[in-house]
Amino acid sequence: MIYRRRPSPLHAARAAAGCAYCLALACAALLISNPVALGAITLAAAGAAIGAGVWRDLRRIALWSLPLVVVIALVNALVTRDGLTVIVRLGDLPVLGQTDITLEATVYGAILGLRAFALVLCGALYTTAVDPDEVLRLFRRVSFRSALTATLATRMVPVLIRDSRRLADAQRCRPGPPPSRRQLMRAATAGVLDRALDVAAALEVRGYGAARRPPRIARRYSRHDLAFLAAALATVTLAVAARLGGWAPFAAYPSLRAPVEPAVIAVSAALLALALAPFADRRGIER
Repeated sequence: MIYRRRPSPLHAARAAAGCAYCLALACAALLISNPVALGAITLAAAGAAIGAGVWRDLRRIALWSLPLVVVIALVNALVTRDGLTVIVRLGDLPVLGQTDITLEATVYGAILGLRAFALVLCGALYTTAVDPDEVLRLFRRVSFRSALTATLATRMVPVLIRDSRRLADAQRCRPGPPPSRRQLMRAATAGVLDRALDVAAALEVRGYGAARRPPRIARRYSRHDLAFLAAALATVTLAVAARLGGWAPFAAYPSLRAPVEPAVIAVSAALLALALAPFADRRGIER
């Protein structure tokens, strides 16, 4: 899963706006626990992926993260002793002791799993729709050498993957048992370190160590930049207001309380609309 330039409003926006947008969705998922509103945030992240044209990549990540969701729900149901409604009595188990699974712990575990799923989608959306080189250029204004180091480190990860595949293909041509993953990783890592030293020496010869901080070039905010920044600010504001004002109430312990009130539906619909509104304007997305 890597970044590719696509004709979408999120790709057309600058990296700062894209980062703020993805971070706002993640903050909303952390602030709100009501299952209806949390489901709306998850749908918003999935809808943003469809609008950005990266849903195929996110679908693969979503399928991989489903076992994590199940594990979180099961672990919370097994280890949490809170809750009044007992649904399963497992008796005295090794390590866990007396184990009673309650409805409240099971539901709250499912909420935690759904939150983790939403955070995974937000992270995958950032990875596939925000230009990493432009993100590094944002940090270049703070420290040029740190940005250069981060750039080299991120560029070496695909090199490590390609070297591992080439070594594995070469080993398959030889008789005998195939090498283990540990052996391949050791050989590939050694090759990447040697290559990194060569790159560092080449950069030093070309004078990168003595480079001055590049001048800051003024760039006007586009309509897509303003749209995603406004959506991010509005999403965080609404999530904070819903948390402080009790517009999306949820309580798991000691008894389950997750009402589906008009305020909850309104907050959920507003979060979904705010997240998808910037994708309505598709002018200038070819740049």
